[in-house]
Amino acid sequence: MTRIAVYLTGSIAAYKGIEVVRGLQKQGHEVRVGMTEAATKLVNPATLFALTKTPVLTSLWDEHSTPIPHIELADWTELAVVVPASADIIAKMAGGIADDAVSTALLATAAPKVVVPAMNNHMWMAPATQRNISYLQEDGVNVMLPAIGRLAEGYAGRGRLPEPIEICQYITAFLADTDLLKDKKVIVTAGGTRENIDPVRFIGNRSSGKMGIAIANAAAHAGADVTLIVGQVAVALPQSPRIKLVHVTTTEDLFNALQEYFPIADVLIMAAAVADYRPLEIVDHKIKKSADNHNLSLELTETVDVLKKIASRKRSSQLVVGFAAETNDLLQNANHKLASKNADMIVANSVAGPQSAFGSDNNQVTILQKNQAPLKWPQQSKKQIANQLIKLISTKLKQGD
Repeated sequence: MTRIAVYLTGSIAAYKGIEVVRGLQKQGHEVRVGMTEAATKLVNPATLFALTKTPVLTSLWDEHSTPIPHIELADWTELAVVVPASADIIAKMAGGIADDAVSTALLATAAPKVVVPAMNNHMWMAPATQRNISYLQEDGVNVMLPAIGRLAEGYAGRGRLPEPIEICQYITAFLADTDLLKDKKVIVTAGGTRENIDPVRFIGNRSSGKMGIAIANAAAHAGADVTLIVGQVAVALPQSPRIKLVHVTTTEDLFNALQEYFPIADVLIMAAAVADYRPLEIVDHKIKKSADNHNLSLELTETVDVLKKIASRKRSSQLVVGFAAETNDLLQNANHKLASKNADMIVANSVAGPQSAFGSDNNQVTILQKNQAPLKWPQQSKKQIANQLIKLISTKLKQGD
């Protein structure tokens, strides 16, 4: 049984929220409800009070048994479901606005969130709404896409709320995934490392960190305690009580952090783009141009092979997953990495040409494992890849038990 807070907002589909509440109760969950002022114009809060046997949160100033009812509800919640989610509440969640009971309670909720939008199709497709949906997903909020069907305006389009039974099934599947890595300690590395040339310049790479951050979010959702060791990234870092952030700059920093955290980990996922070389000498001042010399030579030396060094120390109960970003001979190079690094799994992806995974929201990967046929996954979002990868890792851990 899960403690679920259901928030109804100002959509004509608000009446379906009643059926969602009843469906979740039939599944054995304990449900409480919050409603925006607009939702109360469409559905009577007394109906939800009768179903849940608990007061319905409708105002920051409700006379509840607790002095701060929205915080009490936020702390009680193990899963928050916003159904139907209007464009207004989506915008507030994306922007961190807390100007009523529902938006304030959601901002104060540390538990996972599921948002089920419902609105006119033009509102759904508006650039502002799509930006806000992207922001929510980057923050780890799970979005169940609206259905295509007849809208209140009398014509068909995307924006219709899915049927309550479909929403309950989605939530059931969502909750099932939350136990995949329960009580496991997972390390994820993300972003690129930098090697200093002088106080101003560095050697780096094009990694955005999106893949590693998606994996960290997926592992946290699966119930793991996650340590995210992060270098240079181009996206917002996750804010989750299940994710500990460790910041590093150089490859040596990354190696030192892993030496500290890896011994107590169950899983290591090396999604970071690690610099293979560093300057042999770091100049302590900014290198200036010279009028009589138009060339600059740097002598480089290899950095520590982080994956190989750390994987060589793993116990039989530990699982190590590496990434192979290649511009050519993808599977050949990735298989060599699998054999030489003592990893249990390699995620191979191409970074060549316009289809490069660097900076993109999508990727196409092939999973390599010892003595098994490659698993070629279709091109999909990095979030979908992360979820699939976590499920695969969970299966391998169970096989090792």
